[in-house]
Amino acid sequence: MIKRILAAVVGLAVVGGLGFLWYAWYPALPKVALPKSGQFSAAQIERGRIVAAQGYCGECHTRQDLGGGPTLAGDYAMQSPFGTIYSPNITPDPETGIGGWSEEALARAMKLGVSRSGAHLLPAFVYDHFTKMTDSDISDLYAWLMTQPAVHMTHRENTFPLSITPRIVLAGWKMLFFRPGDFKPDPNHDAQWNRGAYLAEGASHCGSCHTPRNLLGAEKSGSRYDGAVVDGWIAPPLNEHNPTPVVWTEDELFAYLRYGVAPLHGPAGGPMSPVPHQFLSQIPESDVRAIAHYFADIDHSAQRVSGDKAALELAMQQSKRDLLGPTTDADATLYQGACAACHYNAAPSPVLGRPELALNSALWLDEPNDLFMVMLRGLTAPEGQSGVAMPSFYNALSDHDMARIAAYLRRTRTTRPPWTDLEKKAAEARKLVEIPPVNSSH
Repeated sequence: MIKRILAAVVGLAVVGGLGFLWYAWYPALPKVALPKSGQFSAAQIERGRIVAAQGYCGECHTRQDLGGGPTLAGDYAMQSPFGTIYSPNITPDPETGIGGWSEEALARAMKLGVSRSGAHLLPAFVYDHFTKMTDSDISDLYAWLMTQPAVHMTHRENTFPLSITPRIVLAGWKMLFFRPGDFKPDPNHDAQWNRGAYLAEGASHCGSCHTPRNLLGAEKSGSRYDGAVVDGWIAPPLNEHNPTPVVWTEDELFAYLRYGVAPLHGPAGGPMSPVPHQFLSQIPESDVRAIAHYFADIDHSAQRVSGDKAALELAMQQSKRDLLGPTTDADATLYQGACAACHYNAAPSPVLGRPELALNSALWLDEPNDLFMVMLRGLTAPEGQSGVAMPSFYNALSDHDMARIAAYLRRTRTTRPPWTDLEKKAAEARKLVEIPPVNSSH
């Protein structure tokens, strides 16, 4: 009997192992000659340019550190709990890029997460979203990529343990978390909603930043769009869990996604800034409107609309009090000297270019990450609201100063509980910002 049980266990293990190998193995696809000039029509290349902008290809495939790098040549550093991942070169260079890739190879990579060589790709390449894209969009993207300048450049090696992880292990990850398949329109919604859903869940992969991940790096299916930390910033919730007192309307979302600033919510900063300024500003306005329409619908926060007027009035009143002169509150005095000159609003409603902090997500989130990152980095003129800059306070404010300002704003601009360990969190944020200190006190 024991022998029979052991034989059965071994047999099942062998069958299971063979089944896994069958699931995990993909053949290498042959290299192809670089497509000839004129093979693609101007219309298809233009459609591909729009698809690339919808998917922010240039953001993750262009090096940002070390002085930057050529567009689409890769080597962009992505931090993960498992090490640093460097994006590959996707220019049509035949040696270091994808110049030898066929359209079939690109489609397989995007739809199934498998490279031309047959190796499984790391899920940092968000094929769990790209799998929803149509074949025609991927075909257009291929035409655009293959007509871009070829750049001969290799990327840095992924850091341990990613550098030694056998790619076949990723097949196990896929079995647990990856469900390939095209986007399926929802018949309960109109064409604009479905277009927005297709873009948000597919090419634009909004959930890859705005959905928290589990210990194995997969998006938590039960926490879709609940917000997550990206490069030290908090990508806020895009659903009813967004804590701001004024609801994100479709018009506010459209303004933010198209122009990088929303009158009642402020400017885009950090990793979000290139999305409106470099990419979504380059696609048809109707597509941006569709994404806004989709997210306005899934943010079931109609219960907060009745409080919008009260929130605005409270914010304006506090801004006016900050300008009234001397105060016995030392934290208020520090805020007046450092911030109030720009962040005041004496008008009946917020003035564009002077973000009303009482309405900004940074003050209402569970942690002060975004507030500290903006204080330390500032916002350049190309970021946020176009042409409006905020200076960096990296060298002007100590961690203790930033903690005092954050505590003051949290208690005077919001109804949320106080943040804790603010000075420690300010120091942690400072480590992520690459601005050299003036002296060792920082």
